[in-house]
Amino acid sequence: MVAQRAGAQSGQGGPSFTGVDCEILGCQPKPAMNRISACVITKNEERNLPRLLQSLRGIADEVVVVDSGSTDRTEAIARDYGAGFHFRSWTNYSEQRNFAASLACHDWALTVDADEELSSALQSAILCWKKRAPQFDVYEVARRTWYLGAWIKHSGWYPDWNERLYRKEAMRYAGLVHERLQYQGPCGRLGGDLLHYTIHDFAEHQANVERYSTLAAKRMYEEGKRHWRGALWFAVPWSLVHNYVVRGGFLDGYRGMLIARMAARAVRLKYAKLGQLLAAERKPGEQAK
Repeated sequence: MVAQRAGAQSGQGGPSFTGVDCEILGCQPKPAMNRISACVITKNEERNLPRLLQSLRGIADEVVVVDSGSTDRTEAIARDYGAGFHFRSWTNYSEQRNFAASLACHDWALTVDADEELSSALQSAILCWKKRAPQFDVYEVARRTWYLGAWIKHSGWYPDWNERLYRKEAMRYAGLVHERLQYQGPCGRLGGDLLHYTIHDFAEHQANVERYSTLAAKRMYEEGKRHWRGALWFAVPWSLVHNYVVRGGFLDGYRGMLIARMAARAVRLKYAKLGQLLAAERKPGEQAK
C-alpha cells in the first residue's frame, strides 16, 4: 500500500536475497520492475544483524553492509547471508550511508539499520511496490520501537516516519545527528512498520543520551548558535511536558515517563555542553550569553 505525503563483494552460503539463488544456479532472475539495494551500516552487530537480514530475504535484490571496524562475528554473518561486506573508517552517519549507497548496484536504495526488522506488512508493501511504476523518488515508512519489553505506541516515538526507500541518484543524506535525506518534491508512504529494537536496558538509553547530546552540541556550535542559558531553563521543562502530555507519553505507562524524562535530559545536556564549548573559546573577561 502506497500513500502520498507532501513535502561488491558477495559471500555465499546460508540464506540469500532475491536474485542470488538464480545467479548461483546460472539461470535468469525473476523479472522485477524495481530492484532494491538494501544499505546497512554496522559495528559489532552480531546480536541484531541476523534478524534484519532474515527479514530482507525475498525483498532486497542486494544487500550492502558498510562496517566501521567490528570485532565480533558481524562480517561472518553478513557473508553467510550473501551480503556484500565493505570496510570504511567511521566519520559520521550521513557519510557512512552515502558511501553504502555509492556501492549499490541498483537504482533504488533501502536504508535500514542492523537493529531494525521489516514487518510482514512492510514486506508485502514493498513487494507490491516493486511490481509497479514508482510515483515518487522517495518513500517513508513508520518505525515502531521496542523499549524495555514493550512496543511504544505514543510518546512521539510512533509513528516515527523515516524516509528510507529512495532513488539513489536523486538525493543524499546530510547532518551529523539524526541524519536525513535531502530531497525536493512529494514523498510517498509505504504501509507496514519498520520494527526497531533500539534499547535493551535503561543503562543503554542513558549512554545513548550522553552520546547524542554531545553530537547535538557540536552541531549547534558549528552552526554558530551562541545563546544557550535561556534554552536550558525553558526548553527542558517544555520537552518533558510535550513528550509526556502533548505526545501522549502517559499512555505508554511508566515507559512513557522514562522516555519523557530522558528526552528532557537530552535537551538539558546538549545545551549545557554547548555552554561548555563556548566557555572553552571565550576570551578572559568575556561574559556568557
